Amino acid sequence: MSTIWAAVVICPLLAAPLMAEKESAAKAADARIRENVGFLASDELEGRGVGTAGLTKAAQFMAKQMKAIGLDTTAVGGKPFQSFTVVTDAKLGPADQNLLKLVGPDQKEAAPLELGKQFNPLAAGGSGKFDLPIVFVGYGITAPDLLYDDYAETDVKGKAVLMLRKEPQGDPHNPHSAFGGPHPTRHATFSRKISNAYQHGAAAVIMVNNLDELESRREDQQNVWNTAVADIVKTQAEFAALTADAPEEKQTELRDKLTDLAKTIADSGEKLQAGTDEVLPFLGAGSDASHPELPVYFVLRSAIDPVVQQALNKSLADLEASINADQKPQSVAVTGWKAIGETDVIREQAEVSNVIGVLHGEGPLADEIILIGAHYDHIGYGGEGSLAPWTHEIHNGADDNASGAVALLEAARRIVGRDQKPKRTIVFIGFTGEERGLLGSAYYVKHPVFRLEKTVAMLNMDMVGRLKDEKLIISGSGTAKEFEALIDQLNGDYQFVVTKDPGGYGPSDHASFYAKEIPVMHFFTGTHDDYHRPSDDVEKLDIAGIRRIASMLADAAIAIDAMPAPPEYVAIAPESTERRTGSRPYFGSIPDFSVVGKGYALQGVSPESPADKAGLKAGDIIVKLGESKIAGLEDFDGALRGFKAGDKAKVTIMRDGMEITLTVTLAAPR
Repeated sequence: MSTIWAAVVICPLLAAPLMAEKESAAKAADARIRENVGFLASDELEGRGVGTAGLTKAAQFMAKQMKAIGLDTTAVGGKPFQSFTVVTDAKLGPADQNLLKLVGPDQKEAAPLELGKQFNPLAAGGSGKFDLPIVFVGYGITAPDLLYDDYAETDVKGKAVLMLRKEPQGDPHNPHSAFGGPHPTRHATFSRKISNAYQHGAAAVIMVNNLDELESRREDQQNVWNTAVADIVKTQAEFAALTADAPEEKQTELRDKLTDLAKTIADSGEKLQAGTDEVLPFLGAGSDASHPELPVYFVLRSAIDPVVQQALNKSLADLEASINADQKPQSVAVTGWKAIGETDVIREQAEVSNVIGVLHGEGPLADEIILIGAHYDHIGYGGEGSLAPWTHEIHNGADDNASGAVALLEAARRIVGRDQKPKRTIVFIGFTGEERGLLGSAYYVKHPVFRLEKTVAMLNMDMVGRLKDEKLIISGSGTAKEFEALIDQLNGDYQFVVTKDPGGYGPSDHASFYAKEIPVMHFFTGTHDDYHRPSDDVEKLDIAGIRRIASMLADAAIAIDAMPAPPEYVAIAPESTERRTGSRPYFGSIPDFSVVGKGYALQGVSPESPADKAGLKAGDIIVKLGESKIAGLEDFDGALRGFKAGDKAKVTIMRDGMEITLTVTLAAPR
């Protein structure tokens, strides 16, 4: 038999066991992935929300897995955990530190206000003591694009502003109505109103329900009453129709139902008689911590109206009707009256941790770093981050991002299991706090465990569990000169339908590294109807897809490790929300959400953007734009809308503890 013929015969004989071995390994990997992702996305882990015991369990799980794989888990002072604290929630301080008085010209106090009944401080504000004159500012709206400004020619600096909830009420059926149309504008939100007051220098905010809100509540309560009355009549008839031998359980069921309905009718009737004006609960406007020194209250109209009438000879209803009719502000000082008060909003904190495992390189390039990451946190029981915010239910986050966390571990197994050691050190990080604004990765780049200037690439996975029709999105393909060709080469083995996005910014942890001029790749299988909802569960995952994506990412890391020189960074401007908003000029900022309540912090600026050309840079904190005070992104967004393309805007920043003013020439929206 010739050598050639022997090869033809023997090769298939060798291929069969090799194929069987690969299939066996794939089955074992799939079983492991299913088990691991099942644990991370189980109810036991409480949705891995910041502040839950479940998040701590997830961190411990990631660390244990990394160590078992063979990674060095001693990089952070002998431990795998890079820990830091974050704000988890807000609660109201003692009653004697949450007060509000309305005092008139003769220093006589208006009717006493009781906490929880006539007023509530709001968690969307902050803590402080004050004794301030009051200014009525209508709906508290500044909307240059709609030719409306409640603050025009009204000085509120260092004063308490009194405002109505929502927005001027126009024709609800007119889609062209500036306000009061079929859909509220952004100016109706609590956050925008509070931010606008802060920008104009207000030192306290007092908010009351508008008449439209009261009417809406009255209609809802009337519907509750009407439904209960109809149900009780029906239930009484059903009870009366019971025969003498009807089961006791059925009789008890109907009696209980009648009792409940009677209570509902009584409660609804009382509310309809008393009126539907109620104070918003402490957390009713959210718990944004951007304005930690701005007291914000919600007060009953009936408590405020006598003050307004005495000072202005007009009621709140008169002022509101005038604004609604003309769509023109009626802002005015509430002469002779002042608000005296104190708020104590306590921000609760929790310790959270990035989890780090290391595979050390060997040779002259061992001090260079390839970083592979995925966040392991999610949104817990829901709340503000949920797309089903009305629920208090565990959001298991199987795809977001138990899938990426487990894929991170699988990529580590593949790389560690190779016969040869890497030339560069490969660092694997399970990031925390991503859902709160990339907090874990933002903390890492500010406190790097390994030098950022030696980090040659960052590969990230976020939501890689719903592979459909083989569609895989890889962002960052343009962030290094070598990446596009590398992705094409690697995909020859995997045959995914790849969509390449050249940009390096986006709503996941890779953005923190790209802002530091590190090339990135981000793997993502797309969003879906279960995103940030309780229904993001394990049974909907493509387990084999997770394995294959983890394998491709591992191959990408191996290929980068084999490069004689680091990938060459390429600057690409971000497709940020700022750039997609056509109603304001382009500035070019990249927010850092890990800094709260000190100003609008920058993670970076877009290359060749107005901010870049003016000299702004990563680490700067904007505290003033034009004449507007800035405490956070909402303030910055609102202030920027007051400018147009071509305007030269004065920007005051804090840099290394020093206040600096720069001039930014704003550009057209992109």
